[in-house]
Amino acid sequence: MSRTGIEAVTAALLHARASGVPADAAPLADALATADEAYAVQQRVAEALGWFAGGAPRHWKSGGPGRDQQLTHAPLPPAGVWASPGDASRWPMHVRLVESEVALRLGRDVDAALAASLDLEAARRLVDAMAVSIEIVDSRWEQGLAAPALLRLADLASHAALVLGPWRPFEARDWSAQACRLVIGSQPPLQRRGTHSCGDPAWVLADWLRHATARHGPLAAGTVVTTGTWAGAPAAAAGDRVSLTFDGLGTADAHF
Repeated sequence: MSRTGIEAVTAALLHARASGVPADAAPLADALATADEAYAVQQRVAEALGWFAGGAPRHWKSGGPGRDQQLTHAPLPPAGVWASPGDASRWPMHVRLVESEVALRLGRDVDAALAASLDLEAARRLVDAMAVSIEIVDSRWEQGLAAPALLRLADLASHAALVLGPWRPFEARDWSAQACRLVIGSQPPLQRRGTHSCGDPAWVLADWLRHATARHGPLAAGTVVTTGTWAGAPAAAAGDRVSLTFDGLGTADAHF
């Protein structure tokens, strides 16, 4: 593991957060060689800013482009997790991208031994509730989502904030038929059906739990993970109102 690269990326991200000025990713394009190094940066930034001093993170994002692709994970700073309707109008952001997601909540504590044993069905049985969620995406890199993938992963996978709709009991669903509708300001509604990249939000659970418990210890019942976008990441503008509805699951709203 390249300690020098990890330290340089950590310093750049901390400076970007403190100053409000995005860092230039170009000089650091090759600073990180592996996902483990990017996760080490996540942890160092979190420790420096005291995000999880009370124990393991209680909110996470997880996802990937498909079942045959590597998943990625990031713990979410608690100050940026809000119940719907979420007010992002005073939240520091350079861009405002909106991801349409379903969040899942653990119904019991999970340690590394349990996580290691999980398959998809066993992981589903650990979930007690689900909610519509809006993930707000931003970047601390000047290049935004065009920055190198490992630098984006180090930057909490470009996370800005999370808005959670009301919780409802988790149940088996035909996710291939699941419809959602995203409305951003005056833009035409964006409608999708069965478009989760892994076909099922629960697909991320086993890999996420192994990752999280290995790095942060046991996760408590009530820990939440949001599971990847159904409708890309369209842009919102300051002043926009955003509403996301998943048929049969509920609605989440945010104000930019």
